[in-house]
Amino acid sequence: GILFNTGAGQHILKNPLVVNSIIDKAALRRTDVVLEVGPGTGNLTVKMLEKVKKVIACEIDPRLVGELQKRVQGTCLANKLEIKVGDILKTDLPFFDACVANLPYQISSPFVFKLLLHRPFFRCAILMFQREFALRLVAKPGSKLYCRLSINTQLLARVDHLMKVGKNNFRPPPKVESSVVRIEPKNPPPPINFQEWDGLVRIAFVRKNKTLSAAFKSSAVEQLLDHNYRIHCSLHNTVSFFLIYYILFLCTVTYILTYKSKKLTLKSLTYQRFTKREIPENFKIAEKIQTVLKDTGYSEKRARSMDIDDFIRLLHGFNSEGIHFS
Repeated sequence: GILFNTGAGQHILKNPLVVNSIIDKAALRRTDVVLEVGPGTGNLTVKMLEKVKKVIACEIDPRLVGELQKRVQGTCLANKLEIKVGDILKTDLPFFDACVANLPYQISSPFVFKLLLHRPFFRCAILMFQREFALRLVAKPGSKLYCRLSINTQLLARVDHLMKVGKNNFRPPPKVESSVVRIEPKNPPPPINFQEWDGLVRIAFVRKNKTLSAAFKSSAVEQLLDHNYRIHCSLHNTVSFFLIYYILFLCTVTYILTYKSKKLTLKSLTYQRFTKREIPENFKIAEKIQTVLKDTGYSEKRARSMDIDDFIRLLHGFNSEGIHFS
């Protein structure tokens, strides 16, 4: 038999009752194209092939690819299976309706966000994770496990913990307990720049028990935001000058055509107020950051107890003052 590489997360789901339960919870349709990551020897794959139009199985280990091919060879299921060999994190995802997978646990976090930022939207994902990771995905503000992973996932998707799966349901058994989670992307997605959002959340959750006032006093954070602020002002002024010259042109034409006979001067058209906004020499980003935190009411708040709406309001407060996180 095959010697499984547990270091690469190869733990084959062997219990047919758990396999059937996962497929039932996916509510698969005859017309579905299903993405499976880490199919192993195909226990989930074969059952899904009986129910759907097509399964696209992504496997990095050529030995397991061979096992999967042998399992369906010569059957009516073979034409419904497409195998992609390689690292799923380095591969563009294909079109699919649902994703069902017993994931290698070490790729859990990057794969979740690759999924959630994938377009076009898929209907749902039913995924096996390490128990603690699964509980972090569904954690609410105020709980011990609530973290950046929790709020980022819940911004982009509805997440539900479906069932616990004991370690003895796998061959070889992992050292940790597992859980199955349902992830359904929000469609349409929230109208938020995710890079900006994640930049803010990353800073807030570095020390989630600290007040935001303290979290933002880090010299590294201040340097980053100062750099971004100066770039924003530079770009803003560049755009402004294009606008200024256009307005000047219109004012001049209007003056020539309409106001010349009324002894008005160009100066009286007051377009001189469109001037470049310079950053003062004594400007300090730290003071601006703390002002935004106080004005929005989040200075003494802690990330561990803030929900999505809180972070949306805070991000708007920073962005409206020209402070950006990406």
